[in-house]
Amino acid sequence: MLVVGFPTGAFQANCYLVAAGEGEPCVIVDPGQDAVEPITEALRKHRLSPVAALLTHGHFDHVYSVTPICDGNDIPAWIHPEDREMLSDPLKGISLEGAQFFGGRLEMREPREVRELADGVDLDIAGLSLTVDHTPGHTRGSVVFRSELAEGGRVMFAGDTLFAGSIGRTDLPGGSMRTMTETLRTKMLPLPDDTVVLPGHGPSTTIGRERVSNPYLQGLDDPSTAGPARGL
Repeated sequence: MLVVGFPTGAFQANCYLVAAGEGEPCVIVDPGQDAVEPITEALRKHRLSPVAALLTHGHFDHVYSVTPICDGNDIPAWIHPEDREMLSDPLKGISLEGAQFFGGRLEMREPREVRELADGVDLDIAGLSLTVDHTPGHTRGSVVFRSELAEGGRVMFAGDTLFAGSIGRTDLPGGSMRTMTETLRTKMLPLPDDTVVLPGHGPSTTIGRERVSNPYLQGLDDPSTAGPARGL
């Protein structure tokens, strides 16, 4: 598997191009702010042909460039239905203070073709097999994409569900710490330790590393654990 990743925009959200190899079809995960130019350059450099954009959730820093990328390449965007409304109304995912930063206006529109993701679905796309896990908590429609590598090992595109040393914040509209705790307990902790985590912000990590060092995962194997107050 070929993975080309880079941070984009003011919030340094990670965007990933994923393909079976050089010169192959690819998917684009989370084309955020100011992502059109680096995506175009990466497609050219690695001779990749985009076939879809996969969105881990609807926050604007992860989807801001999805419409020009999708419409410009005549490809669909995939998103969970719980977050779809943010494609055309991004302020629904932003705090009041954040909205004021943009002067109360942040205009976006849906791509021409939008397809909806569901929990447990296997996507066979661009020569890849990706499993969709619905992981609400950061937003109601957050998902992760998991794949087993042909060369061995596993990888997960985690969006803002899990970071190296932290988790996604839960104090924005649609967020819930109680729901996030359940997601971490039932969707993250059961994964094999060798699963490589490619998060929506910051460096990569593994489930094994986070299991022993991430303070937000400690004690979650006890169902009575309420979980921490919020993530980053």
